[in-house]
Amino acid sequence: MAMTAEIGLIGLGTMGAALALNIAENAALVAVWNRTTARTHAFHAEAGSLAPRIMPCDSLKALVAAIRPPRAIILMVPAGQPVDDQIAALTPYLAPDDLVIDAGNANFNDTNRRARAGLPFRFLGMGVSGGEDGARHGPAIMGGGAKADWDRVAPILTAIAAKYKGTPCADWMGPEGAGHFVKTVHNGIEYADMQMIAEVYGMMRDGFGLPAPAIATTFRRWNDGVLQSYLIEIAAGVSAATDPLTGASMLDVILDKAGQKGTGRWTAIEAQHLAAPIPVIEAAVAARNVSARLEERQAGEALYGPAPQHLPAAMITEADLESALTAGKILCYAQGFTMSGAAGPAFGWDLQLPAIARVWRAGCIIRSAMLDDMAQALSEDPARNLILAPHFAAHLKRTLPSLRRVVSAAALHGHALPALGAGLAWFDAMRTARGTANMIQAQRDFFGAHGFDRLDGRDNHHGPWAVRG
Repeated sequence: MAMTAEIGLIGLGTMGAALALNIAENAALVAVWNRTTARTHAFHAEAGSLAPRIMPCDSLKALVAAIRPPRAIILMVPAGQPVDDQIAALTPYLAPDDLVIDAGNANFNDTNRRARAGLPFRFLGMGVSGGEDGARHGPAIMGGGAKADWDRVAPILTAIAAKYKGTPCADWMGPEGAGHFVKTVHNGIEYADMQMIAEVYGMMRDGFGLPAPAIATTFRRWNDGVLQSYLIEIAAGVSAATDPLTGASMLDVILDKAGQKGTGRWTAIEAQHLAAPIPVIEAAVAARNVSARLEERQAGEALYGPAPQHLPAAMITEADLESALTAGKILCYAQGFTMSGAAGPAFGWDLQLPAIARVWRAGCIIRSAMLDDMAQALSEDPARNLILAPHFAAHLKRTLPSLRRVVSAAALHGHALPALGAGLAWFDAMRTARGTANMIQAQRDFFGAHGFDRLDGRDNHHGPWAVRG
């Protein structure tokens, strides 16, 4: 009797190939297809001991025939039109109970559209985080769609997911595009976390005058404490690396011009639609855009002189930088969870913030020692901003003085800290009961008669300037 696969996978690029091997090793017999047939067979030939658990297929028709019905097929193709094209190509071969799972970096608005389009089969949108290594050895998985469809494939997905103390980092987030939305917020936090790490790296390099190997030592030390996380771990690794071509520190030969695929931009755009302030993430997105304007930055330095100056001895310490980064990280995650909380009512989803934090504890790029404590704080009160949770309030009371010193020293000596600075400004606004928006309201009323509310509650919503000839 011919073998029958339990699941199929389309797209054998870096992530797709890694995920297929993960499925074959830990979950199920998997049928695979790639647009380039040679790639399909090369992948199978390179699979080694896992090859018997992989069924290479030369056509979509053969792929569908190789899977036990009702079928489940994972798409690992580029986001956007390629997903729609692949869905169209599959449609003639699928039955109504078959399930297509888009596991790419999709814009959740596209996933919403597809989920509502009346496709002639079942559909899930699934966020997958962890890069190539995560896909191969255990990613974080955020599912979106009908709960029954998630439950149907959950045994395979939880088997291949990362584990945190034995608990799979895979869960259903909600209907339609909820899984891809949560992945979008994840990617925004990822942008911000990386930017803040880059900012403290710059303070050590340009402010303290430290070479990359010494900076690596600092990052390694930080990774043994409250900042323990994947991104701090790899910051230490890249800081310690040597360029095999020149023998110089690897960081010192890399062009300071950051790339992006746009997912952080999606986070910033959606936050504006939701009226959910995420200034740390927005600053990180802007910083990447500024980094791309290399010629203008070079012209600016030629005209004004270099901005970053060496910091006076003992103005700030390495411990200040560690505390500043700790505070910035808490502020960033607080903003991300607040944005997620705003999405539920806006889209009719019941997003469970503690579940999101638990999924992110392992496997994903932003995995961090803090996330377990965040899951606990959100379980106690999901509606409460993390900066008001006792555990994180204690952290912030301890670390905010250092963040203030670091941002002040940077401003006085020409070091650009857009994300850390935005975090501090947001925090100060969030702890100010009487702000300055009364001036904005007065001006809006002056030029547009928009009205305002009064502190005394009286029913007089316009200023004296409203009576004009």
